[in-house]
Amino acid sequence: MIHAFLEYKAMNVSIRLLKSHELDAADHIFRLAFGTFVGLPEPTEFYGDATYIPHRWKSDPTTVFVAEADGKLIGSNLAVNWGSFGFFGPLSVHPDYWNQGIGQKLVEPAIASFEQWNHRLDGLFTFAQSSKHHALYQKFGFRLQFLTAIMAKSVQPNQVPTQLQVLPGETQYSQINPEQRLECLRACREVTESVYEGLNLSREIQTVQAQGLGDTLLLWDESNLAGFAVCHCGAATEAGSDTCFIKFAAVRCGSNAAENFEKLLDLCEALTVVRGMSKLVAGINTSRDDAYCRMLARGFRPEIIGVAMQKPNQQGYNRPDVFAIDDWR
Repeated sequence: MIHAFLEYKAMNVSIRLLKSHELDAADHIFRLAFGTFVGLPEPTEFYGDATYIPHRWKSDPTTVFVAEADGKLIGSNLAVNWGSFGFFGPLSVHPDYWNQGIGQKLVEPAIASFEQWNHRLDGLFTFAQSSKHHALYQKFGFRLQFLTAIMAKSVQPNQVPTQLQVLPGETQYSQINPEQRLECLRACREVTESVYEGLNLSREIQTVQAQGLGDTLLLWDESNLAGFAVCHCGAATEAGSDTCFIKFAAVRCGSNAAENFEKLLDLCEALTVVRGMSKLVAGINTSRDDAYCRMLARGFRPEIIGVAMQKPNQQGYNRPDVFAIDDWR
């Protein structure tokens, strides 16, 4: 059970749930830890004005875990539930406490969460070059798989088709009524079910809407929802200033998947311009080779290269026939 870990204490370190008044401290440690690891001159400037922790905590406070030593917050980890699949991260530990087993303690409640949620598959995104990180996660049964590229491109108004300069209302989750939203969530589950059995992005869609983080774009064909994209836009989201970030996107598997993937990316580029942004960011696992190559052809270029690790060691939806974008950070 998850909460069995929350009372665990050893070497004066306890693992428990994050409290609301600790959000700023957890955010500071996250930036300090990652900024130090990648060698930034000013580590706390890591990730700029983008954020991970506050909106995830607000969506579900029982999925954000912290490590405390002698009354001081020293690290955090977040568990994410996408139906039959989950991942954890970002996992961060204050540099003063590195190499003391704190990271391993913070993985444990995330694993317990996955077990309670009865996931079929779990994953994570980590540094491709860090054998220390790989060894830690391998202790929990995660195995190295394909590289994941966090891609970006510049988007200018003249690059967006005239018919998409103003996005049609039916293409935006924020613009449809409550009854239509219920039907839309069902249709989104059908899309993700075609990608991987039990995969469900409903919570991500609802979080973006409820907290005003961006919008979910909807691609319709003659009779069904062909695909969707959950997007964050601007500062205080996972995007950051002047950026539209595709948290997750997928099109229904089948003969029209490649064409629909291109159309969905057209919508994402249009949203970037409509929201006054100039940069579009998206993560894609390179095992989805056709989708990856199509993004390269559209002008996306890798900014960060990481590696996916999964448990058990299965493909999941990291397959050549899948046209999906996601980010497990």
